[in-house]
Amino acid sequence: MKRPNVLAIHSIDHFALDVPDLEEARVYFTTFGLDVRDEGDGLALYTFGNSHCWARLSQGPAKKLRYLSFGIYAEDEAAFAEHLAAKGVNKIPAPARAIEGGIWFEGFDGLPLNIRVAEKATPTDKSEFTTISAGPGECGAVFNSSAPKIRPRRMSHFAIYTSDVVAATKWYEETLGLRLSDGSGPVVAFLHGAHGSDHHLLALVGSTHCGMHHSSWDVSSVQEVGLGSAQMLRGGYPKGWGVGRHVLGANYFYYATDPWGSHAEYSADIDFIPADCEWASNANHDPGDSFYLWGPNVPEGFVDNTEPNGT
Repeated sequence: MKRPNVLAIHSIDHFALDVPDLEEARVYFTTFGLDVRDEGDGLALYTFGNSHCWARLSQGPAKKLRYLSFGIYAEDEAAFAEHLAAKGVNKIPAPARAIEGGIWFEGFDGLPLNIRVAEKATPTDKSEFTTISAGPGECGAVFNSSAPKIRPRRMSHFAIYTSDVVAATKWYEETLGLRLSDGSGPVVAFLHGAHGSDHHLLALVGSTHCGMHHSSWDVSSVQEVGLGSAQMLRGGYPKGWGVGRHVLGANYFYYATDPWGSHAEYSADIDFIPADCEWASNANHDPGDSFYLWGPNVPEGFVDNTEPNGT
């Protein structure tokens, strides 16, 4: 489904990240349950059973978000080129080691952005959510020795730091056609895709400068969120947050902190906003009533931007 007469990106196609140690990244994301492949001089992140590449990782002196690439429909390519020119965006060459193609330009906070014709990676309907319960007289035990390895189905959304949540929200709305779902003033904003997406495909988190906060990955149940948390703990990654349930977006979550201070989230049952839905957006939820409904206390440093400030 496509919202008629609306010029907007339809997906986050992929993100690109520098990390100081590619082998460390391979172990972390493999433990998380992703299909980590060697491509070019770096790594590429896939989900098992899905041909879409969600992320490209390269070696760098420190962890740094290099760029975001968004997907658009082929019939919108010419209109988007005219739109970006009218907005006066600063076109730039493709960054080193980036996939060629599409239009490259400077985004809010100077983050390199790309739009390209691509298949819609964002779902067109709400992801299947399962609950499993044993009936009377049945054994519901899942033994540790036979617990399944959790493998996310797709990337749900991506969260970045920004120097000005309110101004960045307006910029992404006017430039890429994203729509505000919910927010909390200058603290955080959640943006969805006009052509149908999860409650947010891009989240904006207040900070002093740009950077990556987390990538979020869709799983099918609260059980899988919990099993994912155990998978990371047993794999040698003790830092994280959850299991819990968010308020805005309503998804169940567990965040596994990576070796560089950002996070990968297991997410289940997030709200979905169809292309024909006019979401009752609210930009000013009280911060105390907008983060999480239940779960452990937020760990120290969870929202700290660990990326260097500057190029």
